[in-house]
Amino acid sequence: MKTNFIKLLFLFFTSAVFSQAGHIMQGVGAVNMSMGGAATAQPLDISGAMQWNPATLSAFDSKILKLDVGLFFSSPELSSSLPAGMLGTGAPGVSGTTMDDRGMSPMPALAMVWGKEGSKHTFGASAFGISGFGVTFPEETNNPLSASFNPTINSNPINYPQAAGGFGHIESDYMLLQVGLSYAYEISDKFSIGIQPTVNYAALELAPNPTANPTTAGYPTTDKASAIGYGAQFGLFYDSGFGLKLGASYKTAQTFSEFEFTNTYLDNSTAKNKFQMDYPAIMSVGLGYSTSDIDFALDFRRVDYENTEGFEKTGWTQTASVAGFGWENISILSAGLQYKGINKLPLRIGYTYSSNPIPEEITFFNIPATAIIKNAYQFGFSYIVNDSWKIDAVYHYGDSSGATEGNMLSPFMASASNPNGVVPGTSIGYEMTTSMIQFGISYTFNK
Repeated sequence: MKTNFIKLLFLFFTSAVFSQAGHIMQGVGAVNMSMGGAATAQPLDISGAMQWNPATLSAFDSKILKLDVGLFFSSPELSSSLPAGMLGTGAPGVSGTTMDDRGMSPMPALAMVWGKEGSKHTFGASAFGISGFGVTFPEETNNPLSASFNPTINSNPINYPQAAGGFGHIESDYMLLQVGLSYAYEISDKFSIGIQPTVNYAALELAPNPTANPTTAGYPTTDKASAIGYGAQFGLFYDSGFGLKLGASYKTAQTFSEFEFTNTYLDNSTAKNKFQMDYPAIMSVGLGYSTSDIDFALDFRRVDYENTEGFEKTGWTQTASVAGFGWENISILSAGLQYKGINKLPLRIGYTYSSNPIPEEITFFNIPATAIIKNAYQFGFSYIVNDSWKIDAVYHYGDSSGATEGNMLSPFMASASNPNGVVPGTSIGYEMTTSMIQFGISYTFNK
């Protein structure tokens, strides 16, 4: 019964979550997203507070319930090329681009805080989709196995059928639901501490599955495998009382059980394999400043991919499967500004910058996880209906600021001098843009 309930929560709250910074959502909810995700020292709403610094919950002295639902659109593009002669003596070079056809995805978030005026204790509970990636690149129809193959027009070799040396239809779907129970204690009227134990539910599906051993039939596709993970977050919050606010938080690595895949190969044979993919530790520091009309927030985060299971290793195993994503640590800068000079209608703008975790030499290993956004821009607002009800909205646009590019790789060409198996003269790259509209509603339980 408990497992079924967790799965129901997962299906609702992470039916499709797509990340912005690495595979991490840059913000949670319409208010936090509109501030670029900055909330470590500027708690404008309960969702952003619980996502980035549980100590900031001490800023809320009422019982508040908040629900956000967004519609997310992404446009990944996957490109690759082969040099002349690769498909046979005298054959011309081929190149092409495949567009993702996944379409729109929902993105909800739910949070509640129990605060009381004059109390040093504040409690919170949340269910957020905080991480994910996913692509759907159809198989290339203009391929060498087709009787009408024409290499002189758009032909994307990475999407050739596996029998023709490509991966065929490429699809991935990774989602992570995090349930947190937060507690903030107000040591003084200016300084608070917070803690948040977390339980996570993740699901991963891959087609083809590069973590499995290939056979003569190629790489298999998987069923959707799930895993449970645990972790915590700790925070500090200082409010000077004259506008300046400072905050810091540390979210530990979320340690997961292994994904257990049931694989099906193209010849209908089956096999199983396991793969572990944890969620990285995140250190955040933030600054906030508020006046009667302005709220400013600035956050800096460091994401530790290099010590995270599933991301720290890379390359081919001895059985030609992929050892891991091989991501580097990244830095994230989030900034937001809220203007409160219009009665009942605060306006917000936000910006998020993220470095790219994927080194050029392992671009090939990360085809299933192309959702890397370098620059993201947000505009949002709220409408304060009355003392209890508030409605929020945000529009987001993000882009990868160019393609992540590298060479095609092959385990059959790997050697001591060429450990990744670089295929000379080839190229592969991906880039994308994202857009989202999100609406939120919150209710404050007044006496």
